[in-house]
Amino acid sequence: MKKVSIAVLLLGTIGIAAQEQEEKGKQIEDIIIVGNRNVKRTKLETPVPVDVINIEKIQKASPQITVQDLLNYVIPSFNSVRQSASDGTEHIDPVTLRGMGPDQVLVLVNGKRRHTTSLVNYQNTVGNGSVGTDLSTIPVIAIEKIEVLRDGAAAQYGSDAIAGVINIILKKNAGASASITYGLSGRNDGDTYQAGVNYGASLGKKEGYVNLSLQLSHRGKTTRTQNHDLDIFGNNFAYPFADDPEAARAADDEEIRKRGLTRDDFNFQIGDAQIKQAQLFFNSEYPFNDHFKLYSFGGFSIKEGKGYGFRRLPSETFNVVSSLYPNGFQAELGSQVYDISYAVGAKYNVNNWLFDVSNTFGNNTFNYNVSNTNNASLGAKSPTRFYAGAHSFLQNTLNLDVSKNINRFNIAFGGEFRFEQYQIKSGDPASYTQYDVNGNVAGTGSTVIGAGGSQSFIGFSPDNALKKDRHSTAVYADISYDLDKKLNIDAAARFENYSDFGNTLNGKLAVRYEFLKNYAVRAAVGTGFRAPSLQQQYFNNSYADISTSGSTIVTKGIFNNDSKAAQVLGFDKLKQETSVNGSLGFTLKPAKGLFITLDGYIIKVKDRIVITSNITDSRLSDPDVVGVGKEVESGRFFANAIDTETKGVDLVISYDWKLGGGNLNVNLAGNYTETKITDFHFPENLGTPQNEFFGPDQINIIETLSPKTKASLGLNYGIGKFNFLVRNTYFGKVIRDGYPFGSVQEFSPKVITDVSVGYDITKNINFTVGANNVFDVFPDRQIYENSYYGVFKYAPVQMGTLGSYFFGRLNFNF
Repeated sequence: MKKVSIAVLLLGTIGIAAQEQEEKGKQIEDIIIVGNRNVKRTKLETPVPVDVINIEKIQKASPQITVQDLLNYVIPSFNSVRQSASDGTEHIDPVTLRGMGPDQVLVLVNGKRRHTTSLVNYQNTVGNGSVGTDLSTIPVIAIEKIEVLRDGAAAQYGSDAIAGVINIILKKNAGASASITYGLSGRNDGDTYQAGVNYGASLGKKEGYVNLSLQLSHRGKTTRTQNHDLDIFGNNFAYPFADDPEAARAADDEEIRKRGLTRDDFNFQIGDAQIKQAQLFFNSEYPFNDHFKLYSFGGFSIKEGKGYGFRRLPSETFNVVSSLYPNGFQAELGSQVYDISYAVGAKYNVNNWLFDVSNTFGNNTFNYNVSNTNNASLGAKSPTRFYAGAHSFLQNTLNLDVSKNINRFNIAFGGEFRFEQYQIKSGDPASYTQYDVNGNVAGTGSTVIGAGGSQSFIGFSPDNALKKDRHSTAVYADISYDLDKKLNIDAAARFENYSDFGNTLNGKLAVRYEFLKNYAVRAAVGTGFRAPSLQQQYFNNSYADISTSGSTIVTKGIFNNDSKAAQVLGFDKLKQETSVNGSLGFTLKPAKGLFITLDGYIIKVKDRIVITSNITDSRLSDPDVVGVGKEVESGRFFANAIDTETKGVDLVISYDWKLGGGNLNVNLAGNYTETKITDFHFPENLGTPQNEFFGPDQINIIETLSPKTKASLGLNYGIGKFNFLVRNTYFGKVIRDGYPFGSVQEFSPKVITDVSVGYDITKNINFTVGANNVFDVFPDRQIYENSYYGVFKYAPVQMGTLGSYFFGRLNFNF
């Protein structure tokens, strides 16, 4: 199997009004920061592809309101799809670049490494087994622009930069701006409110500044399911499997009537989770003189989400306390995610030597609260709300960077020391404990009346709780050479030592040559690595899932690599992924206002870290191996299990044209990606067949679950006080493998149309109305075998399951 992803995405939306044409021209020639330490280059002069996205202009006209949703429509190969019924993953959208994992793209803020989330994706979604960065924690109102380096850069920036780098640059301008957005789906749900304000002021007499941003947002839940086929009160899991399906359904209908209910009272809540968020960010710099300045930036974000687990039917007597929930229940998973970041640094410039010393701190904490559920082993004494525990991740990075421009050369070198800490905190005892009939903690041979722990999401126990840390030290050097914008050469090397797995040395060479005026060829080759995250090394829990037989809900487990279970089954300690990147491309400027870039690439990753399929092994039900009361039907483990190869090509075309007294901007940008697994690495003494170790569903996630084709053509026309946007995005074929319970299904291509009309009420006030997916297009309905007996009407693939979305927005500048 292999993965093919073609993405043709809108690079940028520019041209808000005719009078901004001059400013747009300057945007095309934006100076870039990411990718090299030569601050004199524009994005067309770099030896590797870099997109520069003016967020303020794009957000002004686009229906999307979060960073990840905006980038999903403007960056080649960038993908982000909301998930449903997937525990914590539906509260933090996984994002990918060039078909790689969420943990293989590095995120920077103002050029400094940003911390990842503490959440591990393990619900068989895109990015399964990975840990990404939560882009939604950064308010759009605080961002000036985003640079996206589409090339491996581990030799420059260290771990995680295998697929590329996203550098978010915060605003530093003086003045004030504000934005208010309201939106609603075509089904009158998923209501969206967002209000943001940004204020900047000058500091001192030497171009110092302080810039503050506050943003509040709300996204309502959506419901995208259908009447299910489940046997609500009987003993069969679904009517088609009953001896007499019609009689089984009739019996349920009679019982429903007696209880004064309807079938709708037993529907599942499937769709987007509800999200509320508040964010406060700042960015500042104060120059004491021409040589010395201090700077600081950071922010705080609190996100509260409410998602939903699998519904428990009244017939599931082992999971449901009938006296509490005579009609069963669908548990609500509430999240409280706190994200804090803070950077402080100093720059000193003397004789063209620039010294930059900084410390960057970040922390992400994810708290779980489960409500509308029960601990069935407690019977009628069970609580219905539980604190299920939390996990957190802390990162502190100390950097020293030195650079100097000497004639045509720019040399840079420096060092980095990084400390990381991961922690799991246990929840309320009732959220994880199974009790016996006497109300005591169940042990071997105990008599129990029901399943233990908070159903739908079992809390973290003291056995899961831990606190682990590590540190790394790195030194780097790079040099760049520019010859009258005709020849550009970059070379970089980085040595890094990790306290938990050892050393790694990586290098990169990139060249750009302009063989004719405005026509250039560029190429790069380099090695890279990604250190196993602490989350992948130490995350462990028990969770509820469908049994191997597919007939009931059972408890399964994820075991960390320090566990006795991992040792007994023969799993090795995690080590770093290693990669080799190569690229070859062209940049063309054949006519005034026309810009074209075309870049091909290959990425080979060895010892890629993934989470295994559910391994059924009798040793996982042995209390001497997993602990008393911790026996599970099957287990999953993180392992360096596969090697992959990714090939692809990026295309970006932008054309500005004066038309009819206005300005038309045409944007076409694209990515073609093919990923395949080239080798597997199994523990020698495990004795588990491949379908259990890394099954077809897991191969599907790596190779074919992301869109194979994605194409977008954007037209933005500004004339007078009006601005018009039309953008058609083509999401190509996706394949989903429902193994072990379902079948392979192909989802046909879809076209999504975004439109908006903006009007400048005054010089400082703009009003925009429009729609995302104006024609209300959905992915194909899932085949019955993959839909959990008809419950999951749509799979969250391609563009998601929101449908049409209409919005209005007021923008203010003061």
